[in-house]
Amino acid sequence: MLSPARNRARPALLTAAGAVAGLLLAGLPATVSHAADQDSCRPDGLYRTPGVDVPYCSVYDADGREKMGADHQRRVIGYFTGWRTGKDGTPAYLASDIPWDKVTHLNYAFAHIDGSNKLSVGTDGANNAATGMTWPGVAGAEMDPAYTYKGHFNLLNKFKKQHPNVKTLISVGGWAETGGYFADDGSRVNSGGFYSMATNADGSVNQAGIDTFAASAVDFIRKYGFNGVDIDYEYPTTMKDAGNPLDWSLSNARRAGLVKGYAALMKTLREKLDRAGAADGKHYLLSVAAPSSGYLLRGMETFQVQKYLDYVNIMSYDLHGAWNEYVGPNASLFDDGKDAELAAAGVYGSQQYGGIGYLNTDWAYHYFRGSMPAGRINIGLPYYTRGFKNVQGGTDGLWGKAAATTCPAGSGLTKCGDGAVGIDNLWHDKDTNGQESPAGSNPMWHAKNLEKGVAGDYLAKYGFPAGTKLTGTYARKYDSTLVAPWLWNAEKKVFLSTEDEQSVAAKADYVVDRGIGGTMVWELAGDYAWNAAKGQYEPGSTLTSLMYDKFRSAAPYGAKVSNKALPAKAVDIGVEFGDFKLGDSNYPITPKVKITNNTRTTLPGGTEFQFDYSTAAPGNASDQSGFGTKVISSDHTGSNVGGLKGDFHRVSLKLPSWQSLAPGASVELSFNYYLPVSTPWNWTVTIAGTTYQLAGNLARGTTVVEPGTGTSPSPDPTNPTPTPTPTPTPGACTAPAWSATTEYGGGTQVSHKGHSWKAKWWTKGEEPGTTGEWGVWQDLGSC
Repeated sequence: MLSPARNRARPALLTAAGAVAGLLLAGLPATVSHAADQDSCRPDGLYRTPGVDVPYCSVYDADGREKMGADHQRRVIGYFTGWRTGKDGTPAYLASDIPWDKVTHLNYAFAHIDGSNKLSVGTDGANNAATGMTWPGVAGAEMDPAYTYKGHFNLLNKFKKQHPNVKTLISVGGWAETGGYFADDGSRVNSGGFYSMATNADGSVNQAGIDTFAASAVDFIRKYGFNGVDIDYEYPTTMKDAGNPLDWSLSNARRAGLVKGYAALMKTLREKLDRAGAADGKHYLLSVAAPSSGYLLRGMETFQVQKYLDYVNIMSYDLHGAWNEYVGPNASLFDDGKDAELAAAGVYGSQQYGGIGYLNTDWAYHYFRGSMPAGRINIGLPYYTRGFKNVQGGTDGLWGKAAATTCPAGSGLTKCGDGAVGIDNLWHDKDTNGQESPAGSNPMWHAKNLEKGVAGDYLAKYGFPAGTKLTGTYARKYDSTLVAPWLWNAEKKVFLSTEDEQSVAAKADYVVDRGIGGTMVWELAGDYAWNAAKGQYEPGSTLTSLMYDKFRSAAPYGAKVSNKALPAKAVDIGVEFGDFKLGDSNYPITPKVKITNNTRTTLPGGTEFQFDYSTAAPGNASDQSGFGTKVISSDHTGSNVGGLKGDFHRVSLKLPSWQSLAPGASVELSFNYYLPVSTPWNWTVTIAGTTYQLAGNLARGTTVVEPGTGTSPSPDPTNPTPTPTPTPTPGACTAPAWSATTEYGGGTQVSHKGHSWKAKWWTKGEEPGTTGEWGVWQDLGSC
């Protein structure tokens, strides 16, 4: 049986009333590669560490697309878990069971953050599944003597020799190990994990903890042969009581600083991985498992870390489950306009929501599409079920209700759903009292046996008596609008949300048709194959093979953020969305938008800015500040039943006629919107009749220029930096002295060692004069 709470497929604590999101555009540091040969392979919109010749071409081609082998046009990323070792008598799933020729990436789950803020998989030894365990007599599990370690890591590297195009990443965190970790004896240590490593108790960024973790991550992947790091932080959101209830005592106190700590963590990881990659001659990948819940995203501002990621893996599952009473699919592709949870919250009848249903994969994809190329996004598929018992109403259970009288101990819930148990809950976790947590969680191979009326021979290994019989019939149902199958047992009133060939084929077609980067699977051990000799389904690779076949001859994925041609010349004008309320109070969403002129040219009143934001939110954004903010075109209007029709709303805003913007000056406006969008992108500005991109788009193939001149404002035309402001007259330093413990926002001036310095973006602990020409501090001259 699983160790308590090890299964990553955890509830997102969704509440329909809270499923709206915040919007933040981070400082968009104007930095791209000055090494033209490598920068030609840099993916569109990806941040590049200043002063580092990142070897992008080791992973990406000349169009910025990932190289994965001739027969892999899209990613198939599988999570491979460390705890299905077979040592407890339940079926093992080892590296030898992975369909290596069908996948492109493997994420090992999980490593954790130890008490010293370092990445760890526990103490080495014969019982350590990652580095010490062996499986004598198991074909394919023989250790490779070329490595000093054993366990899963040995086997992963052994098979990578045979399949060199497959990349492996170490995944850190997960539901159970975000705010702590499991000690060698299986007990959970409430160390603080991501919460305390990245954010101090007062809400400030814990840069020392971040630096320690990032350095250890680099050491770890070098030692064990991984190609990158996958961060599964659940969750850096300002929503109260989000994530694992065991973590709330730590996370709730830090809510106001979690987003900032997350951004600092990802920036630091990106930069340390880039420096290590330059030294090692290979680009190291950085990815995250991102929530799809509008409730969580409302408290994550605009998920402003996307520019640091090679790609994002959307956890587009756990959209319905026993954390509430509303019976619905685990991972539907589309909305059908009938979601009982959304209907109860009045979403469909709300003009502000635009009738958009947001508990589906298509909505989650479009949320991220607003700020990333389609090819840097992967949609998540569950190879596990979620389900309810005692379902009342609905159509064969769908959109019915299943209220529970009591909730699992330690869940933090006072009202929850009646989750399926027993033979309908084979992969269950245990609550804090050691009792089965009702959830209807099963590997898909077990669900297929239920559908076929087969009581598999493995049931005894899960504690069921010999001769166990199934009760009732598990009839397969399918909704083509949702793209969602489920099993309905009318006698038991049990509803189990599933995936199978029909739904996975439809999702694979969706990926291909929209140019999406690929799919991510939690977890590979849930896939199935039919064993004709035994007359039952067992662990296999049916669904993974189906995706491989769909993707192998697909067209190349979408590699640009914008769907339209944008100017090749860019100017350095910074845009930042900030001053968000905490998530629980953040509706309607009304951040401040700060525009900073980092050029030498005064922007006259009436200067027009345009940008795109995702159709995941309705096209009703506006401002309250006289900038005339309005949506000027939309790729989608109306409800999203059956899917959003396009990707972007285009917005225009103008400086008021009386409001010019001098070099170095900033102006703010209040912005309003109602549903989640990620960082607005594809910014342009029109100055004296010429339209430019903003450097913060981090677009491929752009040259940063001074407006009106066509010449670069810095010695490096491919590396935009803020234009120097006039050097102050020498004399006494008037700006406050720099402090290593103070946080500085973009545009802040300090004095240090007889010079004045200006921060180009947010910083803390970086000493002026040590960050280099392309670093955060701009030297304004002696004082």
